[in-house]
Amino acid sequence: MSESTAATRANRQCVCLVHGFLAHTILLVPLGIRLRRHGFRTNRWGYWNMQCSILVHAQRLSKTLVAMDTDPEIDTIHFVTHSMGSIIARAAITQFRPRKLGRFVMLAPPNRGSFLAAAVAGLIGGIVKPVAELSTAPNSLVNSLPMPLDVEIGILAAGKDNIVSLESTRPRAPHSHVTLPCRHSSLLFRRDAAELVAAFLTHGEFPHRQKTTAHNGLT
Repeated sequence: MSESTAATRANRQCVCLVHGFLAHTILLVPLGIRLRRHGFRTNRWGYWNMQCSILVHAQRLSKTLVAMDTDPEIDTIHFVTHSMGSIIARAAITQFRPRKLGRFVMLAPPNRGSFLAAAVAGLIGGIVKPVAELSTAPNSLVNSLPMPLDVEIGILAAGKDNIVSLESTRPRAPHSHVTLPCRHSSLLFRRDAAELVAAFLTHGEFPHRQKTTAHNGLT
């Protein structure tokens, strides 16, 4: 395949970027720029209400997915999400699964809950619903959501994360996993993280030179 053909194919692939808790779409700009340099289209999707359920945000996102799925200029819809944005996207897929759904890269996702959310859930979980929903408790929303088992999933974890443990980033589904030596939000701004994301979206795996672990996610 020629470089021009590959670039054309990538340009018809749209990456839906979703930010994390108490963040903003502006934080997705550096990653979006780097992905566009690889030829991908990007769609930064955001939310602001921290008092409603994650499922409410997921419903809004699912409507965006419907529009993207019917867009004749888009062949494939990928997800690249950070932190709570990963759980919103997971929930959105259960509400509406696009025909064009491609690969899913999660940055520091609390797939099995956040120990910080668990620590403060008793204090603010009644007001800030996502905090309770992201608890590590077995019956929390995040631990009750189904995982898409037939989607290629890549996980980038932060080795110095003070919000989500490394084990909690792992979904209960087959996936590839890389840990970078940084903090929770730094993954959005690192050049090497963006290169890993682009590689996974293109090939469905991380470069072999990275410390990559395939994991069935069932333990």
